[in-house]
Amino acid sequence: MIKGSDVLVAALENEGVDCIFGVPGEENLHVVESLRKSRIKLVLTRHEQAAAFMAATHGRLTGKPGVCMATLGPGALNFSTGAAYANLGAMPMILITGQKPIKTARQARFQIVDVVASMRPLTKMTRQIVSVGSIPAAVRDAFRVATEERPGAVHLELPEDVAGETIEQAPIIPVHPLDRPVASAAAIDRAVEITLAARRPLIMIGAAGSRPRLVDALSSFVRRMRIPFFNTQMGKGAVNGGSNLYVGTAALSERDYVHDAIDQADLIISVGHDTIEKPPFLMRSEGGPKVLHIGYSSANVEQVYHPDAEVIGDIGTTVTALADRLGGKLDPEPLLLSLRQTILDKLNEGADEDRFPITPQRIVHDVRKVMPEDGVVCLDNGMYKIWFARHYRTHVANTLLLDNALATMGAGLPSAMMAAMLYPERRVMAVCGDGGFMMNSQEMETAVRLGLNLVVVILNDSAYGMIRWKQAVDDFPDFGLTFGNPDFVRYAEAYGAKGTRVTSAEALVPTLEAAFTGGGVHLVDVPIDYSENMRVLVDELRTRS
Repeated sequence: MIKGSDVLVAALENEGVDCIFGVPGEENLHVVESLRKSRIKLVLTRHEQAAAFMAATHGRLTGKPGVCMATLGPGALNFSTGAAYANLGAMPMILITGQKPIKTARQARFQIVDVVASMRPLTKMTRQIVSVGSIPAAVRDAFRVATEERPGAVHLELPEDVAGETIEQAPIIPVHPLDRPVASAAAIDRAVEITLAARRPLIMIGAAGSRPRLVDALSSFVRRMRIPFFNTQMGKGAVNGGSNLYVGTAALSERDYVHDAIDQADLIISVGHDTIEKPPFLMRSEGGPKVLHIGYSSANVEQVYHPDAEVIGDIGTTVTALADRLGGKLDPEPLLLSLRQTILDKLNEGADEDRFPITPQRIVHDVRKVMPEDGVVCLDNGMYKIWFARHYRTHVANTLLLDNALATMGAGLPSAMMAAMLYPERRVMAVCGDGGFMMNSQEMETAVRLGLNLVVVILNDSAYGMIRWKQAVDDFPDFGLTFGNPDFVRYAEAYGAKGTRVTSAEALVPTLEAAFTGGGVHLVDVPIDYSENMRVLVDELRTRS
């Protein structure tokens, strides 16, 4: 006889799962015991939200679903933000929650909420497992749905009595390769015709172009096409950012530096743009460039994005076919290349400013200086994200992780912890605003307990800076968005980490270097000054309108 929880764990092992993140409750105890006897490591976090962020980042970096676990009711509801984070960000993830026994009701409705219903709008699929015999199929289907395009979150609820129930046998379903449909020959022909007719084509790489499996195909595509390219925030790092064809990143939707090139293009070849991401440009019905959409699925027609033509199918196969047809037939438009240099020169302004508190441009410049090409920087969400998206040059795919879909605060630290677990030989840094850091700062204990090598940079302005900037853009008085902070150095030390406070601009690089050299978990408190940059951004948006 085999217990339901043993079947679940065996099915997870069959999918290649080696780690589960979470905060178990009494309804999960059968599963916890089955995990104890398995090859799968249980990583206990201090909050369910952090467990979900870690599992989602595992999916983002590996292409294989990360797995997290919580109990019923409040524990399951704490997964909500992480589920939306993964689903909007197209990160494959499996959420497993417990539930009271479904065949008896000895505790009435204590702690019971309809978790399956609450997860329905936040996931690709959600279901309650009602029998031991159905577990292998439920798990196999969950991993299939989470992984196939468009990837995302899948939720399984395992009631306590089903987890403890026994059955004679429950055969595990083998994993098989997942093939993706390819674009039709007619669609490829149409894309070739449209591209050859353009005088100033420009490539845009979006979030769906940043899948781990696409790195080689997209890098080759850009190199062979010889067309300048830019990227959305979540498409950043999909190809080599050091290329002499790279124009920049669209950190704002319009009137940003990179829009000087977008405005001159007569065709945008949009590779993998996902309209769940904040728009990288606002498409016009008349007078703007044509848009050729290349994606796994048809584009969602939005007010600001309605392509003129589409090539639907596996992106890697599509771009390779286009490069085979167009490679060597196109030359970079001199105007776009001249604009490229102007844009990059503007982005380099202020990189060596020595003001203190430190400016965002200087922080990005100095972080880039201490990070090797394969070093991973994980951003939380805040004002600084605009500067990292614009200014931070990536050279290896998936080395700048930011969220431009749900754009939730609190994900930076758990995301970096996952990266440090996956890449223990690389330098990994979390960059968090003081507001976002405090939303999951308790995970410092988890990072220390796991023995991670991780540098956590806190950009300290004692305010919710992004909303404060928006307040200024809208000409509202500065009100209601400032707060006090703990002593971050002592806070880090209380968790058994190391802490340092930067006291001058010149001290940032040596402080970061010392933190990486020293190893372990190291928090660096960096006072930041947004005031001048907020004023400049407001002026730019107004004068360029």
